[in-house]
Amino acid sequence: MKRSLRGMVLGMLILGISLSLFAAGTKESAQEGPKVINVWSFTDEVPKMLERYKELYPDFDYEIKSTIIATTDGAYQPALDQALMSDSSNAPDIFCAESAFVLKYTQGDASSFAASYKDLGMDVDKLLKTADIAPYTVEIGTNTKGELVGLGYQATGGAFIYRRSIAKKVWGTDDPAVIKTKIGPGWDKFYKAASDLKAKGFGIVSGDGDIWHAIEGSSEKGWIVDGKLYIDPDREAFLDQAMMLKKNGYHNDTRDWTDAWFADMKDANPQKIFGFFGPAWLINYVMAGNSGGSAPGEGTYGDWAVAEPPVGFFWGGTWVLANTSSKNKSVVGDIIEWITLDSSKTGLQYYWANGTLNGPGGTKDTVASGTVMKMSDGKLPFLGGQNMFDVFVPAGAFATGKNKHQYDETINLYWRDQVRQYTQGNKTRAQAISDFKQDVLDNLDIASL
Repeated sequence: MKRSLRGMVLGMLILGISLSLFAAGTKESAQEGPKVINVWSFTDEVPKMLERYKELYPDFDYEIKSTIIATTDGAYQPALDQALMSDSSNAPDIFCAESAFVLKYTQGDASSFAASYKDLGMDVDKLLKTADIAPYTVEIGTNTKGELVGLGYQATGGAFIYRRSIAKKVWGTDDPAVIKTKIGPGWDKFYKAASDLKAKGFGIVSGDGDIWHAIEGSSEKGWIVDGKLYIDPDREAFLDQAMMLKKNGYHNDTRDWTDAWFADMKDANPQKIFGFFGPAWLINYVMAGNSGGSAPGEGTYGDWAVAEPPVGFFWGGTWVLANTSSKNKSVVGDIIEWITLDSSKTGLQYYWANGTLNGPGGTKDTVASGTVMKMSDGKLPFLGGQNMFDVFVPAGAFATGKNKHQYDETINLYWRDQVRQYTQGNKTRAQAISDFKQDVLDNLDIASL
């Protein structure tokens, strides 16, 4: 009986050793298979960056597998959420989120999926200081535990983009240092400028949407306070400012992203418009293509400049995050650091700022790193040769991310619709506010304070 027992024990030990060896062999075989980094995004920007990363680091022997799903019709987030919850080989290692919904992944309902940058092996505090990252991007990319989980590569701090020729006709100068004192700081100066412009036959902005991003971005508090809908006084004042713009003919009453709005960028409407609020991407990817030309002297191309705005704000941007379940965190950390925190001349942001990611002659853009912009050439022919970084570096520092919420995109749509109903004379001010609160309650189940 004792012999049988000893034999059974010995047999079990041998079996255990065999299984351990088999498991180790299986694990080793799995590691010898294809090495893949899965990247999920809503544009091809980040996937294309990684093509350059592979060129710069030839020892990087991972395949980059990209999944790109546009945000149109709300398709991206549900697909991303499902992939993050899965344990499949297609689960994201790296994923992107734009400003409209990034808080869902950094501080909101899906924040558990975002790995901290420190867990990815980055010396976060040192890198943030060295790179001089715009504070609002850090605020938005920090989770409720105080851990940095996402950063962008673009800077989307806003400036006032104005017509040089109109500035000269009204104030005798197009110097950004002077124009910023005409339009601000503060809205009182801005509307004094609107009056000056109107006296000469010009509108200050194209439509009320042009001031909304600045108002929204500069308010002290956001839409949700203590779980309830809150209308910050600055945001409520948008009703009055929008009505004033319309009654005084200070704008052309266009809606942003419509043909009439684009037409004001090239003087195609009867009343010429002085300026637009926006970040560098609005200049590069919207205004330049709608200016009626492609070189100075053609259409309005070259007749623009940027000045610091009346209030600080940002508009847009893409944040880069890592999946907490990624099995390649060290490699992912190296990639994300190169995109978001590397302020050297071989980091993504230096190439991005100077338009050299794919060789000379590309589009120059503002980046998250103030250090990079200060050592880069931001001169644009579209801006009459002005170095845009001289304005956009302080603009990034001027912006805040503390008044944002994951439901901003939806709530903003309801608010903008009610403001337009009011300015069109279809509702009273009180009714517009009441209907806005009801929209939020009915669709998001969020009651007002």
